[in-house]
Amino acid sequence: MSDLQIGLILLGVVLILVVVVFNWWQDRRVRQKMQEHFPEREHDPLMGGQASPSGRREPGFGLRPPVSEPQADDEEEVDPTTEVVIDISFAQPVTTASLHEAIHGLRRVGNKPVRIFAEREGGGHRAKLRPDETYVSMQLAVLLANRSGPLTDIEWSQLWTVAQSLAERFDGAIEAPEQDEVLRRAQGLDSVCAGLDAQVGLALRLPGTMPVGEVTRVLKEAGFLPYGEQLAWMSDAGMPRFTALYDGVHALGAQSAGVDRIDLLLDLPNSPADEQAFSRMASVGRDLAGRLSAELLDDQGRPLPDAADHAIDEQLLDLYTRLGDAGFEAGDERTTRVFS
Repeated sequence: MSDLQIGLILLGVVLILVVVVFNWWQDRRVRQKMQEHFPEREHDPLMGGQASPSGRREPGFGLRPPVSEPQADDEEEVDPTTEVVIDISFAQPVTTASLHEAIHGLRRVGNKPVRIFAEREGGGHRAKLRPDETYVSMQLAVLLANRSGPLTDIEWSQLWTVAQSLAERFDGAIEAPEQDEVLRRAQGLDSVCAGLDAQVGLALRLPGTMPVGEVTRVLKEAGFLPYGEQLAWMSDAGMPRFTALYDGVHALGAQSAGVDRIDLLLDLPNSPADEQAFSRMASVGRDLAGRLSAELLDDQGRPLPDAADHAIDEQLLDLYTRLGDAGFEAGDERTTRVFS
């Protein structure tokens, strides 16, 4: 091979390398310009990655539904100290309408109130069912004890029967403590509360039978206010300190035409803590006695001496303190559930 042929071959190789380098450089310039206008994303939406920061998703064939906005939980929850729970997990999510129909009318078993909670599909604790939701489980919370006594085996059996019916209806699974444990806890709570419960009463013996309307007018003029079916002496916070009864029944629910006796009742667990709880009620009683020409009597049927007020205030204040130490704030909704 001559020197000329070798030189031509080398020149051809150099030209090829020049073309390759030139093409690479041109391609690189094009890519840089494209990236400036269309920056790469960390996740490719067509490959099933995360959505763009704006939340937009490109059309695709995936079956996963879009994620809904999180719903805030309800604040009301099961009270593990005073309630026992039967948990029912559903095989398939249950709609609000179906669940509402199934539990409609379930408020109590025997003398014990029942509260119903539910867990929403996708997350969310519900104390009240909300429209257009679906639920994956529900909880039946029954009170362990109240003033009717501890939860009985019959009441527990009634709730268990309800739970079984719901589980069968929605192909669910039940989880609950053993009956012996439930009854033991109920007895324990009842014993604690029995030592903390107190109701103090005073009676106004009228000089004769008086019309209900006239007595009601006098009590309202003295400062009593309607509270449900009762007339109550209210605290500044809008809670009843003590209530009035006509011949042993709620004042506003009295059906008789006349009244012979008015009872003032201080229900300690269901009234706000007060250092002058008794003396306040006694003072109102003495005022009413003057307005109605009545005689004020203690709960033993004896005339109430003025000197007794302070000593009884101290006894009641000690009970208020013990009640709070046991975890039951006087007048609180939780306390009212148990002491009712």
